[in-house]
Amino acid sequence: MELKGIFKRPVSRPIEGVIKADDEASLYTELSEYVLTDEVAKRLDYFLDAYTDYQVANGVWVSGFFGSGKSHLLKMLALLLENREVGGSTALDLFLPKIPQDDELLRAKLKQAVAIPSKSILFNIDQKADIISKTQVDALLSVFVKVFNETCGYYGKQGYIAQFERDLDGRSQFQAFKAAYQALANKPWERGREQALLESGNIAKAYAEVTGEDAAHAKGILDKYRSQYSVSIEDFGNQVKAWLDQQPADFRLNFFVDEVGQYIADNTKLMTNLQTVAESLATKCQGRAWIIVTAQEDMTDVLGDMSKQQSNDFSKIQARFANRLKLTSADVAEVIQKRLLAKNDDGHQLLRGVYAQQANNFKTLFEFSDGGQRYQNFRDEEHFIYAYPFVPYQFPLFQAAIRGLSLHNGFEGKANSVGERSMLGVFRDVAMAIENESVGQLATFDRMFEGIRSALKGGIQSAINVAERNLNDAYAVRVLKALFLVKYVKEFKATPRNLSVLMLEHFGEDIPAQHKKLEAALNLLEQQTYIQRNGDIYEYLTDEEKDVEQEIKNTDIENADLAKELEKLLFDGVIKQRKIRHSHGQDYPYTRKLDDRVLSREHELAIHVISPLTDGFDDSEGFLTQQRMQSMGRDELRVVLPADVRFMQDLAMHKRTEKYIRQNSNTQQETVKRILDAKGSQNTERLNDLQVRARALLGKARLIINASDVDVGGEDGQTRVLKGFEQLVQTAYPNLRMLRDEVVFAEADIGKYLRMAKDGLLANDAASLTEPEQELLAFIQSNARGGVRTTIKSLLERFERKNYGWYHAAILCNLALLCARGKVEVRQDSNPLEGDALERGLLNTHAHPSLVLEPQIEFSASQVRTLKEFYAEFFDQPATGNEARALARETVDALKTLETELSVLHGQKAQYPFLSALAPVLTTLKDMASKSPNWFLTDLARAEDALLDTKENTIDPLRRFMRSPQKAIYDQARQLVAEQEDNFAYVGAAEVDAVRGLLDDKSPWQGSRLQQLKPQLDALQHTIEQQLAQEKKQANDRLVELEQRLQDAVEFGQLNPADRTRLIQPFGDARQGIQAHKRIAMIRDQLRRFEDEYYPRLLLQLEQLARPAPSGAAPEPASPGPSGAASPPVQAPEPKLVSARTIKVSYAKPWLASEADLDDYLRKQREAWLQEIQAGNRVQI
Repeated sequence: MELKGIFKRPVSRPIEGVIKADDEASLYTELSEYVLTDEVAKRLDYFLDAYTDYQVANGVWVSGFFGSGKSHLLKMLALLLENREVGGSTALDLFLPKIPQDDELLRAKLKQAVAIPSKSILFNIDQKADIISKTQVDALLSVFVKVFNETCGYYGKQGYIAQFERDLDGRSQFQAFKAAYQALANKPWERGREQALLESGNIAKAYAEVTGEDAAHAKGILDKYRSQYSVSIEDFGNQVKAWLDQQPADFRLNFFVDEVGQYIADNTKLMTNLQTVAESLATKCQGRAWIIVTAQEDMTDVLGDMSKQQSNDFSKIQARFANRLKLTSADVAEVIQKRLLAKNDDGHQLLRGVYAQQANNFKTLFEFSDGGQRYQNFRDEEHFIYAYPFVPYQFPLFQAAIRGLSLHNGFEGKANSVGERSMLGVFRDVAMAIENESVGQLATFDRMFEGIRSALKGGIQSAINVAERNLNDAYAVRVLKALFLVKYVKEFKATPRNLSVLMLEHFGEDIPAQHKKLEAALNLLEQQTYIQRNGDIYEYLTDEEKDVEQEIKNTDIENADLAKELEKLLFDGVIKQRKIRHSHGQDYPYTRKLDDRVLSREHELAIHVISPLTDGFDDSEGFLTQQRMQSMGRDELRVVLPADVRFMQDLAMHKRTEKYIRQNSNTQQETVKRILDAKGSQNTERLNDLQVRARALLGKARLIINASDVDVGGEDGQTRVLKGFEQLVQTAYPNLRMLRDEVVFAEADIGKYLRMAKDGLLANDAASLTEPEQELLAFIQSNARGGVRTTIKSLLERFERKNYGWYHAAILCNLALLCARGKVEVRQDSNPLEGDALERGLLNTHAHPSLVLEPQIEFSASQVRTLKEFYAEFFDQPATGNEARALARETVDALKTLETELSVLHGQKAQYPFLSALAPVLTTLKDMASKSPNWFLTDLARAEDALLDTKENTIDPLRRFMRSPQKAIYDQARQLVAEQEDNFAYVGAAEVDAVRGLLDDKSPWQGSRLQQLKPQLDALQHTIEQQLAQEKKQANDRLVELEQRLQDAVEFGQLNPADRTRLIQPFGDARQGIQAHKRIAMIRDQLRRFEDEYYPRLLLQLEQLARPAPSGAAPEPASPGPSGAASPPVQAPEPKLVSARTIKVSYAKPWLASEADLDDYLRKQREAWLQEIQAGNRVQI
């Protein structure tokens, strides 16, 4: 069955694509076929609420995208609210059946609204404004005045003539004037007013006749009206109000204004005027005058980049037009399906069968891929029957295409946008074009083009016109039309896969054949520069874009530029690493090569890419054989790219575009600037696409090493190259196998390997060396035999290169093992490095050139055993090391430790003079510790006996003594001498001599003298303490005696208590001082000085204090001297205190032998003492 047989109503019946607001024809069809969608019904409900219950807003905003049915809905509202009679039925009667039976509320609201008497003024503002310039301040108001005047029966085109008519009508003279004019001019006034300038005479006569004015006064009446005429929003509001006041109560005047959004978009003043007109009518008419307008769904699409002021003004308009009715794409699809695509019973039956056969294929056939916009597919059987022969994606995609073309100024006249076509009209044309095809035929997307062709600007579709004339491929032209439609739909990716969905013509089509046909068409169009390709995405080109595209294609580029870009894509974009890490952790640098050209610093290994840029490149086996032969003997991974003509074309196009944009970046042409910006964005996308494809190319490349193909799995380019490079490492470095895979070396483990010998984890025989250790040692020994110095740097350079390729950490760790085994010594400035210093040196890369490696002498087991025995005997403990050099180092460390210990003891020689015996021992130990470790294994025997004797005779006894109880006895003697040496003169000489002899002894630790001396030492100390106590007692007794004498003196009794205390105090102080002394001589000396010096002074003080004070009587006058002057009074001299011991008695005999001698001596003593007393002195006894 043909498609036209499945439709309920013929698709070829007349359907106005765009319902013109002033079109009075076909009203019955429009009303009866109008589809009230669910969404429109909901919004209509809100509008009717506002209309029947006026609050503030008297504006209604009907919005929707291009061709969505705004104008049709506007006309339906105009007919409904006026309830015009059409074909014998009222608009309400025709509309009510469209409301669902269960929506009685909407039905009631509609009846309530229609019951309000009203007049509808329906007009397209652009059409009505064709004689009014939009630049005029009152342009929008003038349109409203014009249509209102026409509604009132006045002349709308000239406001002053309408005002003339309104004034006559106000006097009830208008009908008489028209009759008088027709009688004079022989034609009706409606024709005459259009020629007002030519008919001025007849107009004046008719005016004079009707009004009775003087003919001379009536002449030029219209000129006066023209000169005085002006219009204001307030006047307009008053005129509407006056008109409404003449109508029945609650009568409404509704202005239905089509496409007002586009009309006012460019002009802020027009926006403000619309708002003010609506406000004026609301204020003056109180809800009896409404304005219902249509505008685009998104005003930003029409306005472009609005200024801040424009945005504010437009917001005010929308606030005034608070009642909104918005049409969506779902509404349009529903209208098209119900009004145009409704199926009859036979159609339903047939399509059920088609659905059953094809439903499982819908996802494959109609869903887009490649990351573009996702569109709805057929939901179910009912949806399929509703939409067929169209596919669900076509409704929103065509809407997006229309919007994109409009945004890019693709239509003739901004106000017309889609021209004379609506989406309903376009889909009807497509349906008519295929109605004679069999069921199973599909409406391809390219057919939509014809529906809007007449509305498109010539320039934007010129490529299609040229293609239709010059291409002998109708299918290619259709593909070009499809690409044209989706050009500005950013969400749609025009890939071959997605284009095949747009071009699918019928169910059961051979898809592979269609793809092949489509690809041929795309190649032809690209070759002829009708379209451009960016990766897998194709784009229609306008005339300007075609010119630029052709210039880009003609731009010359150098092969070197292509090679450089290819290098970036492959090496920087895919391989990425400058050094490639092997599985064991070593990073291997490599040379970048492309088509036999070196692109980086040269290294031992290389990655050499052979690209289609190389001479003689092809995809043949012969070329691959040639590449294998050329790779022979080279340490490189040769990567032969597959032949990909498209990739190389796109790469060249990228460089041409880049160069062209750079050369034309200073152009002043706005169109060219816009195209170059677009080209720049496309080129960025092209480069990103090339990067992805470059990875895929490497994934398919042939890998060759030394004439053999490398078989690595996987398809990822980077992974394959890295795996191939790992095989290259194994091939180029055959000795790499010596590093066992199970052992992974790290620089952090160097210290651990250095300490393994100390921990007893290493053997020292040659058989225990690993293969890497043997190689390192052999290299160092070979250099040493040839007189060549080996540094760590030279060692690394040797073993990081062929044929080893060992990694840095592996070389250093194995060197550390050789050092730990004593096979190699590391020196810096001729000084051996050991322990932490050696570890730091190995880790410090900057130090490597100065660190010299020397092979070490092999030592016999006997030498090692001898050193171990010496160590155990000399240090009284076994050595921990077994390896020769480790043992020698341990010996040196132990000597240094011993030297440090004995140095501490030697530092106490001031207290222990006998420790001076350690001085030669310390000299010997210091000399020993400075010898090389080898000396202890080869020459120790010559000094061994002397060292052991020193240990036995000096070191051990001294150390034992300094830790034994004997040291306490020695310390006691030393302390006694230090504290009591001055008292030794007052005790027995034998004990003192014994103590002095001990302290002067050079070897006090020998024998048992200290133990034997202990009792003597204790006795001496006791004797000294007793003698000291006796001396203190005698001195104290003497002081008490002297104090008593002082107190027994007669004078003392005459003193007051304070003076007594002052005289007695020195005796107590002297007693305390004597008790504090520990030296006998000091006690005796202090007592003597008190008796000889302090005591006499105390006696004098006593005498002075006891002497009576002079009386208060007047002194006798002094007797005059020889000169007659008075002589000063004579003062008695102060008495002196003379010690009895100092008064010498001259006596001839050396001693007293008889009583007579005694008497004689005492007599002489008495005379001497008496002489002192008579002299006025005091004799101290």
